[in-house]
Amino acid sequence: MELSDQEFAQLVQDGIDNIPKKFKLLAKNVVIVWTEEPTDEQLKKSNLRRGQALFGLYEGVPQIARGAGYSAVPDKITIFKMAILNSCVTIEQAKKQVAETVWHELAHHFGSSENRVQQAQLKRRRHHQDAGS
Repeated sequence: MELSDQEFAQLVQDGIDNIPKKFKLLAKNVVIVWTEEPTDEQLKKSNLRRGQALFGLYEGVPQIARGAGYSAVPDKITIFKMAILNSCVTIEQAKKQVAETVWHELAHHFGSSENRVQQAQLKRRRHHQDAGS
């Protein structure tokens, strides 16, 4: 699927806007940006297995790991446009994937491990499926 940069930026903004206020207030020193594709360095950091796509990446020091020596350099969440659009057929799928990716990476900012974030996502999906039936 294809979207203009402006349309994709709006999906990212919608994903940010849909974060509950209590989590927005807890997020400290983090910026959320988007780009077309990850850099080679970002791909290395992600530890992807062959065939996996990188939808987003959290780079920084999770809040639970910040100590007295923590510097004020902002953490960064990057959402990757091409990986998301290549995995979606409709605008609704892309919107949902962007929102889920923003949540996923924000959970890392708060200190959740990859395994814990994936478990929470599965639980949320099941809850939404049950609510929709």
